Amino acid sequence: MDARSVALLREILDSTGWVERTREFGLALRATRSPGGLLVVGTPEEEPWHLTAHLSDEARLAGLPQLAPTLVRWAPAPDGPAHLRIGLERIERARRGETLFVVTEERAPEPLLERVSDARRTGATILALNGGDPELEGLAHDALTVPGRAPLSFDGAQHLVSMAAGQVERRPGLRDRLARLLERVSGPQVTD
Repeated sequence: MDARSVALLREILDSTGWVERTREFGLALRATRSPGGLLVVGTPEEEPWHLTAHLSDEARLAGLPQLAPTLVRWAPAPDGPAHLRIGLERIERARRGETLFVVTEERAPEPLLERVSDARRTGATILALNGGDPELEGLAHDALTVPGRAPLSFDGAQHLVSMAAGQVERRPGLRDRLARLLERVSGPQVTD
């Protein structure tokens, strides 16, 4: 899904509350303090590599190094590239200031729930994008649930979250503020 398609999806969903909720969730992802401290993990059957790639792009394009994700894998190949060799032991080293982002449309397996619980005890922030897993939601500091009857797919929700995470609110600069002041003082311009 490209940026134009995501923008269209946001426009369609604007009145449903999904855009605002994904925006809030995206901001929570940005609370991670350091590059590589955003740990993204899924299930053994479904690793969130696609979402991880989008978050990596958003981090680079928005200049938000703390948003640069670390994909945590269940069975990384020992001879694979360094960024694809990070296994579950990385969750055991999670600490305060880091975020463990669990992405799963299905119920989280028990070994993952145990690791999530341990990471929470060590001070990591737990976020979950899920399909309605009450145990995972109970462990998460914040959870975005995409039920089967939602007006968007689980994949669509991932795109909305990654785009929202990378959006930087631009504060008006001096020129913008002066232009607004001049417009208020001089009134609307009338053309002949």
